[in-house]
Amino acid sequence: MLFQHVPVVAALLAATATEVAALPKRAQQQQSLLGKHRVTNVELGPRPYYLVDNMAAGPLKDRLGACSEDSMRPTKFSISHRGGACLQFPEETVESLMAGTRMGAGIQECDVAFTKDRQFVCRHDQCDLHMTTNIVATELGAKCTKPFTPASANGTAASAKCCTSDLTLAEFKTLCGKMDGFNASATTPEDFLHGTPGWRTDLYSTCGTVLAHKEFIELVDGLGLDFTPELKAPAVPMPFEGGDYTFEAYAQQLADEYREAGIDFSRVYPQSFQFAAVRYWLEHEPKFARQAVLLDESGDTGGAAGFEAAVANLTFYKDAGVNIVAPPLPYLVELDAENEIVPSSYAIEAKRLGLKIITWSLERSGPLAAIHAAGQKGKPDYYYSTFFNATTRDGDIYRLVDVLAREVGVMGIFSDWSATVTYYANCMGFMS
Repeated sequence: MLFQHVPVVAALLAATATEVAALPKRAQQQQSLLGKHRVTNVELGPRPYYLVDNMAAGPLKDRLGACSEDSMRPTKFSISHRGGACLQFPEETVESLMAGTRMGAGIQECDVAFTKDRQFVCRHDQCDLHMTTNIVATELGAKCTKPFTPASANGTAASAKCCTSDLTLAEFKTLCGKMDGFNASATTPEDFLHGTPGWRTDLYSTCGTVLAHKEFIELVDGLGLDFTPELKAPAVPMPFEGGDYTFEAYAQQLADEYREAGIDFSRVYPQSFQFAAVRYWLEHEPKFARQAVLLDESGDTGGAAGFEAAVANLTFYKDAGVNIVAPPLPYLVELDAENEIVPSSYAIEAKRLGLKIITWSLERSGPLAAIHAAGQKGKPDYYYSTFFNATTRDGDIYRLVDVLAREVGVMGIFSDWSATVTYYANCMGFMS
């Protein structure tokens, strides 16, 4: 959902990137995937059990292991990130959404960007089509803000920049979703598509079904789930194309689409990194704003002083009427003298102010052991940076989730593989 894919260990990923054939055109694929029935039979697959097996011995491992044969149920504690299954399925597609739902995600995410004809679509970034779809290998590639340029002999990387606002909704719907990434050494548009990291897979990346936001609402409503649309920051000047499509009109359109679809706002958790969007909803759509989520990465710059400023900002957000904040994982935890994960000053202050907390994004990168073995320090993986030196196994994911749930008190966790959080919530009683 919330930050673009950056390879964690570049050399490792370059060596293991999967070569895939150019994706077919959407017109060649079956598109009728809406109207799904509600999912009650949750299927987690092997990953949660693998993670538990990789945990250090102790009470938490025993507790999680004891429910290995229990039946699992959907839970709103498990929030899909870009569909909830983008470790293996193309993000922001019907396929990722359905897989995340099957793994128990109770809230589904659509990152909302707008097209040239001002229609909403699900895409993590307004200008990521060259990384997440097959656009550069189609006729629509010529419409990109920056069409494909091949890698050159002097070492210049291949590049492209393709935005939802370059296309109409009808044009967007002809694209195939693919795994996030690109081949920087490509000399042809088809080769540019081959950028999937080795710890992901192209097995299910044959032609992901991209979604209009209205289709997302219809699908998620039919599944009986809740919604968390994220209003993305516009990547083009607003008003769009010098017309009357202002940022305020963009923010209003999000509320309008749920109202027009007959969705009770109690099922919607609108989110944005743009405080201006949350403030607009608070002032003009107060019922829509009751569960508005302010995504907060204000402490990313300035080192310790920047983080302290982010903690101080929480009072301002509370006074402005914000009820839910959603910082990235490292804002909420730190290591104590014994290398135990404990709540951070940000988490403590948010709880003191009575703010509810959601966090993101679990399992966005590759195996912890591989990252650790590569010797990457500091910020090898955005959300594990605060306790990297204390982690050597993938099972440490559940150490983090346990502190977030039981000590920080988060109300939900975004994940790229919904089964991981679903398993924890069922085992530990964090159901809703």
